[in-house]
Amino acid sequence: MRDALPEAMRARDKAAVSALRGALAALDNAEAVPVEAVPRAGALEASPVGAGATEAARRELGEHEVVGIVRAEASERLEVAAQLTAPAHAARAERLRAEAAVLLRFLDDAENTTENSAEDEDTAEVVADA
Repeated sequence: MRDALPEAMRARDKAAVSALRGALAALDNAEAVPVEAVPRAGALEASPVGAGATEAARRELGEHEVVGIVRAEASERLEVAAQLTAPAHAARAERLRAEAAVLLRFLDDAENTTENSAEDEDTAEVVADA
């Protein structure tokens, strides 16, 4: 998805750019580790110093978590679009549907890639057994 964002920006596809930015932000937020209570630095000397001193570790999201987050983003857009029934909101509803379609297309591509790699592994096992 990160690779698709610059392509969508070059193509000036507003729906794709908006959907991808929103989904990537949701994924980045999900990777954040919970903040624990940290004692406040009382003096400047106690502050972190150096390159990377203020960086926090990120969680690794599994494939199912990523799919769930992207699916939730698409679902949220479709739900809001369904609620925008007034004629004045028709353009916004259509844009939300287009954004959801972009995200669902990524989910379909990911599922097809997973199925193809599973088929390739099965084929490799059959060839290895022969």
